[in-house]
Amino acid sequence: MHQRKLGNDLTVSAIGLGCMGMSHAYGGQDEAESIKTLHRAIEIGVTFWDTAEVYGPFKNEELVGKALKGRRDQVTVATKFGFHIPQGSDGPAAMGGTNSRPDHVKKVADECLGRLGIETIDLFYQHRVDPDVPIEETVGAMADLVKAGKVRALGLSEAGPGTIRRAHATHPIAALQNEYSLFTRDPEAEIIPLCEELGISLVPYSPLGRGQLTGGLTSPDQLSEGDFRKGLPRFAAEAMVANAALVETLKDLAAARGVTAAQLALAWLLSRKDFVVPIPGARKIKHLEENAAAADISLTEAEQAEIGEKLANVAGPRYRPDQMAMTGR
Repeated sequence: MHQRKLGNDLTVSAIGLGCMGMSHAYGGQDEAESIKTLHRAIEIGVTFWDTAEVYGPFKNEELVGKALKGRRDQVTVATKFGFHIPQGSDGPAAMGGTNSRPDHVKKVADECLGRLGIETIDLFYQHRVDPDVPIEETVGAMADLVKAGKVRALGLSEAGPGTIRRAHATHPIAALQNEYSLFTRDPEAEIIPLCEELGISLVPYSPLGRGQLTGGLTSPDQLSEGDFRKGLPRFAAEAMVANAALVETLKDLAAARGVTAAQLALAWLLSRKDFVVPIPGARKIKHLEENAAAADISLTEAEQAEIGEKLANVAGPRYRPDQMAMTGR
């Protein structure tokens, strides 16, 4: 597996693994199967794993912790804090509000370490910016965790340009996690140039359009009852029908190269900049292996442009208005 840098301090696999779907939002799956997939990821070099306290809540970190036993030194572990999770909360309702007060940040870090069964978090993200806490105070607390040896590097998720600059001035930010894919180009206008200027890596989540860019998800009827995507505008029936035509175009472009739609979508992301490290989710080993192979695909500038142009004009917003309000702060 090719390697890429996150900021100045971390070297990770060029394609990572988003672990959320193994136990949260997309219906989850059998724990033993998830652990097999995680162990296979190590075998093929996909060793940059992403989780968060709110996934479950807590269940995903516990799952990752079980998979890490005896293998800790082979994996770069990223997790996230930033929500108030009431006692006894379960499912999406747990994401009921932000909390990035310094004392809470430090408390959550200790809890994350316990669930993961590790001594140091490699990359600790603020999951969403808390409008009630100055970013300097939050990042200051995160920097204290670095000094204490509990965290190696710091990250933000879905932060706005001004916040990123202020955070980076407080303590170097290694990575910014944003939704970014052929279906979600939002970071291209301001975020990617800013990351390049400041030396911050971009970690795209949902790089396969939450499954639509694989070509195998064409109707909301395919989603289970508890699937988070059922509440997203882009997964309404009308939007999915409109976007199916774009996916067919992607499949044709991929077939011409002898690769899958998912692989071409990931290769396109990797071609954007050498500091882009996508983290596609994979609950099954065959999908994990398919995604990993995308790191070996090279695209010319002409191919990149063609793919980008033909997959433009996606139907439906990526989030509801209330969810969008938590981004770009």
